[in-house]
Amino acid sequence: DIQTAEDIQDALKDLLGGTIKEMMEAEMDDHLGYEKSERSDNDDYRNGYKRKRVNSSYGSMEIEVPQDRKSTFQPQVVKKRQKDISDIDQKIISMYAKGMTTRQISETIE
Repeated sequence: DIQTAEDIQDALKDLLGGTIKEMMEAEMDDHLGYEKSERSDNDDYRNGYKRKRVNSSYGSMEIEVPQDRKSTFQPQVVKKRQKDISDIDQKIISMYAKGMTTRQISETIE
């Protein structure tokens, strides 16, 4: 229900947050060697999420960073201690505007 410029900005932040989460999930899948909800003999496994506040060109937002049990996961989309993601958010929004799904965007950036 978009009626103001602020509504558009909030919608873009939601889109950006969801896409970044999807990308980080794909990174975690690659790190662990198996997808979410898939059985594995790996002794390292998913261990919830950690909230992180980052700044984008659309304002400040919270994202959820997946964690692994051994704390060896090093995300590349939003690196540890990185607080500004304005360099990647414009790329994500432009790919979305071209009709790409969040999964396609994730695969492209990966």
